[in-house]
Amino acid sequence: MSHATHTGPTESTVTDGHEKTDKSTATADGTASDRRDVVVPLRVYKAVSVFSTLFAILAIVAGFVALDGATNRATAELSEVDPLIALAGLGTIVFGAVVYAFSTRFRTEGMGPDGGETDG
Repeated sequence: MSHATHTGPTESTVTDGHEKTDKSTATADGTASDRRDVVVPLRVYKAVSVFSTLFAILAIVAGFVALDGATNRATAELSEVDPLIALAGLGTIVFGAVVYAFSTRFRTEGMGPDGGETDG
């Protein structure tokens, strides 16, 4: 007996007691995640990993340097803080975090959805 069930944002098909989940992956705590991984060749994965991590680190460090300069090492009075440089520093930190977060969506063939190897 086969039937389809719909549970929230994920769609599952139950066949003979085995469940196959489409459009989502199970996380460590058993909940479903709507990750959209991009499967790429190993060479591309390595390049994306190296350069995105490098850009993210540089952006975050540059953001903190700008924020530090805008606040005079967090010792400036509120009236002395340069808001444009401070906002630029915060924006650069957020940009670095976003670059790193998007780079974690890439994986190679044979890597499981959680970044480990697949069972099989």
